[in-house]
Amino acid sequence: MLGKILLLPVMGPINGLMWIGEQIQERTNTEFDAQENLHKQLLSLQLKFDMGEISEEEFDIQEEEILLKIQALEEEERLNAESEEDDDLEVQPLFILASEENQVYQEQSRFSEEYEDNEDLVLSP
Repeated sequence: MLGKILLLPVMGPINGLMWIGEQIQERTNTEFDAQENLHKQLLSLQLKFDMGEISEEEFDIQEEEILLKIQALEEEERLNAESEEDDDLEVQPLFILASEENQVYQEQSRFSEEYEDNEDLVLSP
């Protein structure tokens, strides 16, 4: 408690700036969340239609525009998610180098030689 009182002249302005930054970030997140705003516009449009402020034809036109925007945003989000998944996948080579191929054959021949040397051994239980 005493520490807070003593540090108030220093920490007060810092805490105030942090609070202001959080408030700004919260408002920008709300304003820039396009899909949420489109859903709010759609709800507002529905209310206007229900209250008789706009005709059915205007409602249909505006509703179609908003729904197309929402669909475009969802498609964009889906494509972004797919591209991130594709970036995460490792690319496997479709071929191996000649030096690697020779190394594989050398290892196979070495194992077959070890097996041939041990043919005369008999395992007993």
